[in-house]
Amino acid sequence: MNLTTKKRLNDGREMPIFGLGVFRSKDGEETYNAVRYALDAGYRHIDTAAVYGNEASVGRAIHDSGIPREEIWITTKLWNDEIRAHNEEAALQASLKRLGTDYVDLYLIHWPVREEQGYLRAWKKMEDFRRRGLARSIGVSNYHIHHLEDVLREAEVVPAVDQVECHPELTQVELADFCAGKGIAFEPWSPLGAGKLLEDPELLSIAASYGKTVAQVILRWGLQRGFICIPKSVHRERIESNAQVFDFELSAADMDRIFALNKNARVGSDPETFPF
Repeated sequence: MNLTTKKRLNDGREMPIFGLGVFRSKDGEETYNAVRYALDAGYRHIDTAAVYGNEASVGRAIHDSGIPREEIWITTKLWNDEIRAHNEEAALQASLKRLGTDYVDLYLIHWPVREEQGYLRAWKKMEDFRRRGLARSIGVSNYHIHHLEDVLREAEVVPAVDQVECHPELTQVELADFCAGKGIAFEPWSPLGAGKLLEDPELLSIAASYGKTVAQVILRWGLQRGFICIPKSVHRERIESNAQVFDFELSAADMDRIFALNKNARVGSDPETFPF
């Protein structure tokens, strides 16, 4: 397993298991440099979203890297307001323009918008985007089990990915097991708990025993659960350090020690009550 390792999705496509997230990376130099640092370090997977406001910087960095487009996996997401406005087609076209590409590798519904059964109606649009090749793979984000069950009852295409908040204080065991049973790849966002877990005494103890950082231990825990990991950073040294997770393996006992940190505590909004 290494930075180029890929996971076969339920649509037959192969997605890199490790990537760079750019949530809250400032548009312009900050995001541009972070993507260039990641690509220089061997990353081939970048995760952005329309609402992050930095797709153009991601696209420019990918273009300037000189790496062939087909070697880089790009994920972006359909924002809630576009679903409410029935504006899915224009939203995707705008994302493609900002990214400077004629397709994305993975397009996700960002949140399960309820109005007018929005997330169910939008899924039909997503299936159309996939048929037309605008989105090679399609999936969802922030979907709980009941949201997925709703989609699966009507879907022609099973979501390839569910991207949700998941970290040692929100282990998401039941949801991850459900996704595994349906062949849906599980992709944590905020895998480091927005940084607040980096000083946790238990994690510091585990990290010291392996000669690794807490971030590396948490990311390794996710990889050993079979997840796709997309840690966010804008610092070259951290981007490089985060990727150094393929040269060790956590013991079963240490995996359990990390699972025991679960508090069902979120750093982001709850998909049942999100206010946007």
